[in-house]
Amino acid sequence: MVGSGPQTENRDARRPLEALNFFMADMQAGIGPFLGVFLQSHGWQTGAVGSVMSLGGIAGMFVTAPAGALVDATKRKRSLIILSGVMTVLASTLILISQKFWVIAASQVATAIAGAAIGPAVVGVTLGIVRQRGFNAQNGRNQAFNHAGNMVGAGLSGLLGWRFGFAAVIWLAAVFAVLSIVSVLMIKRQAIDDDAARGLEARPDGADAPKGLKILLESKPLLVLAASLALFHLGNGAMLPLYGMAVVGAHKGDPAGFVALTIVVAQAVMIVAALVAMRLARTRGYWLVLLITFIALPIRGLVAASVISGWGVWPVQVLDGIGAGLQSVAVPGLVARIMNGTGRVNVGQGAVMTTQGLGAALSPALGGWMAQAIGFRATFALLGCFSLVSLALWLAFAPMLKPACANPE
Repeated sequence: MVGSGPQTENRDARRPLEALNFFMADMQAGIGPFLGVFLQSHGWQTGAVGSVMSLGGIAGMFVTAPAGALVDATKRKRSLIILSGVMTVLASTLILISQKFWVIAASQVATAIAGAAIGPAVVGVTLGIVRQRGFNAQNGRNQAFNHAGNMVGAGLSGLLGWRFGFAAVIWLAAVFAVLSIVSVLMIKRQAIDDDAARGLEARPDGADAPKGLKILLESKPLLVLAASLALFHLGNGAMLPLYGMAVVGAHKGDPAGFVALTIVVAQAVMIVAALVAMRLARTRGYWLVLLITFIALPIRGLVAASVISGWGVWPVQVLDGIGAGLQSVAVPGLVARIMNGTGRVNVGQGAVMTTQGLGAALSPALGGWMAQAIGFRATFALLGCFSLVSLALWLAFAPMLKPACANPE
């Protein structure tokens, strides 16, 4: 019959995949940006806030690569996404039960472990549906929907948090989790090619078996990418929570409303940045896309150090939107390209996410104690400088990186 078969199933699977990315955004990160000001209102100091956030990041870092290996091996990728979403919401409710350090730490650790599986799983499902050739375009659309979900979720969280309190933010995340599960279930199992999902597209039985995990250490482009991203996130991870605490502390504004505004501004820019990255990667390759992100962070640090005020959220978060929006498309696309043919695409995704997580996990603790010791302005400037090392690595290894980053189609 005309219009039936695997190709039709794949086309039909794209809409629920995009819906999943929209609803998953608030389910996965809905309360995270609000946690700092929530704990600050309960008497926590910046150093303790940063430390508890770092504990969660470190826990997630250790399980991300194994989670990627699980995604490569399992044919139950949809179930993995559903389980991770449920765990995220349950862990978030612990924050309302108690604000003791180890209760909050346990919540962050559980949330990070659940979140570690979601990223590689969604990448694997996407790759399994659209294959390598269609991944850049579909991933760009996925990320645009993801950022749109973050923007809508943040706006609703700010409104509900201001009107009904922090508990409403968690209930909103639970609603988004239910909608995410519905979206996952709308993706038919037969629409996902498990070989394509791990980077072994259309292989005959017994041929092109997955390579050993040592391929992760043998790929020089992957290692340079991982090191550059670790340094970037070491500077970037603490910027938003610290800027929120700096402005709220100085002006005594509404915490939930201000944090929501910071997210909405950044996510709105990320939607555009994701679509631009998709097109720029197709015409110029991924190298230039990532170069721009490494330039954006030092500028953002200088702006944050210079403007600690309500209106400063606009330039600070626009720059965040440019950097994070471009990376959300370029990093998964580049890893999928580098690891294509190895059968270890999602392990590679997990390994790179681990290095990103290492930088992001250490950043809140480092930034929190720095802010406590030398103040917010100097901390913002120093955090931005970490990306200068990423920029130097990216330029120094350009001759090796550019062929790996070339037009993915």
